[in-house]
Amino acid sequence: MGQSKNPRRVGDHQAMAKGRLIRTSPQKLNLVAQLIRGMPVEKALAELTFSRKRISQNVKKVLESAIANAENNHDLDIDSLVVDQAFVGKNMVMKRWRARARGRTGRIHKPFSEITIVVKEVEEAA
Repeated sequence: MGQSKNPRRVGDHQAMAKGRLIRTSPQKLNLVAQLIRGMPVEKALAELTFSRKRISQNVKKVLESAIANAENNHDLDIDSLVVDQAFVGKNMVMKRWRARARGRTGRIHKPFSEITIVVKEVEEAA
């Protein structure tokens, strides 16, 4: 007896990886996610390696994890992988306070975000 197997969240020729609690705003993270959407994974890795954005290294880790999931868990060919989806969501917000004039406080929000990258295997158009 036991629990039944969870259904797959992605298609047969797809693999997914998620990065959670990334210390940047979703708006800034989405700028990096836009760079790699629809790209072959080799080009996407090169783009993230040489990007000037600080957060691109975290996105590169998640992309490498998605590639490893595709290869090891789903037996997909890594040479024919393409970034199918890269979407960003909000996560928690650390709330801090800073002293302001006349005994008041100023709010400081330190947002966290998460990114989901889905890679899919495509056949080469010969």
